[in-house]
Amino acid sequence: MYLDNSATTQVSKEVFEEMKPYFREEFGNPSTLYKLGRESKKALDQARQRVANAINAKPEEIYFTSGGSESDNLAIKGIVFKLAKKGKHIITTEIEHPAVKRTLQFLESLDFKVTYLPVYENGIIKIDDLKEAITDETILISVMHGNNELGTIQPIEEIGKVAREKGINFHTDAVQTFGKIEVDVEKLNVDLLALSSHKINGPKGVGALYIKKGTRLEPLIHGGGQEKGIRSGTENVPGIVGFGKACELAADQLDEHYEKLTSIRNEISDKILNTIPEAYLNGDAEKRLPNLLNFRFKAIEGESLILLLDAKGYQASTGSACSSNTLEASPVLTALGLDPVDVHGSLRISLAPESEEFDVDDFVNTVAESVARLREMSPLWNQEIDYDGVMCRKNDNCKRC
Repeated sequence: MYLDNSATTQVSKEVFEEMKPYFREEFGNPSTLYKLGRESKKALDQARQRVANAINAKPEEIYFTSGGSESDNLAIKGIVFKLAKKGKHIITTEIEHPAVKRTLQFLESLDFKVTYLPVYENGIIKIDDLKEAITDETILISVMHGNNELGTIQPIEEIGKVAREKGINFHTDAVQTFGKIEVDVEKLNVDLLALSSHKINGPKGVGALYIKKGTRLEPLIHGGGQEKGIRSGTENVPGIVGFGKACELAADQLDEHYEKLTSIRNEISDKILNTIPEAYLNGDAEKRLPNLLNFRFKAIEGESLILLLDAKGYQASTGSACSSNTLEASPVLTALGLDPVDVHGSLRISLAPESEEFDVDDFVNTVAESVARLREMSPLWNQEIDYDGVMCRKNDNCKRC
């Protein structure tokens, strides 16, 4: 059973069928004037309309990119390069996706100043901290909508109001929330919003950046002038067509999927927390995505747990797929103030609507057995403690422990 849908999702049958003609039959370059090109241009326009409809935007406010990372880069660098003469201060959080965090670290090397807001134990920022961080030099606020590791949801609408009152551009990464909860650019008060196709059953290598009409930014790629000069490069027509269809399906099924995913998520959470001792939910219990859970288990290694679950047919992760090649403790979990040892014992479960087909009890029992097996081998779990000359094994559930 695949339980890592925050890393990527399976392309749906409807999306795949919609894309197929644009690989061989309708292969024209949309920038050309003849019929084959005009058909591709027509397909792009339809996809742009579908993306716009899904987030309550206008089609001319949608710019296609290669994915969420490019959209984040274009939004952040595009704004600060355009407004550098006005100020060089940016505000963000401690738990942004690397597509945002590393972009800002690069900008710091160019003498931009970045304030990283704390997120506290529940993984959510405080509006008062944001207000205090704003200076006359602030030109951009970038706060993600939903966190990719925790699933916690930030108060984007309130942040957007503060940004509007101060006349500061506001960007949000909505890659994880789009298709899971309502994403309405008007309600959220955002100027720039990043989307990705492969998180909503669309193809990989496609994304979009919403740019509110009147927002000016510097392009990062110069060339043929595609996407009104904001993002040059021949468009990935089959991918964009698939993305458009995936957006349409996600919007149509949003309410149905929200209820289904929330029900499964809550069942898993309740059973794991009630079955496994020293198991904890990371992040806010209520303000979280319907499809994402992040647990930590005392005295185990998350990577070992992933391998044991994989051997039993369950594919999950310890956190962000983008960080799975590093042994460093998750910056997101560290930002919650957790013990560094506990951070390494995490498990992220991210669901899709088809997840209802699996047996929750069997999954929870498998997690419980795997955690127990790892703890049997763990010196941390079996640590001996000296109580006035009497040795006691930790976690033997005696009164002193």
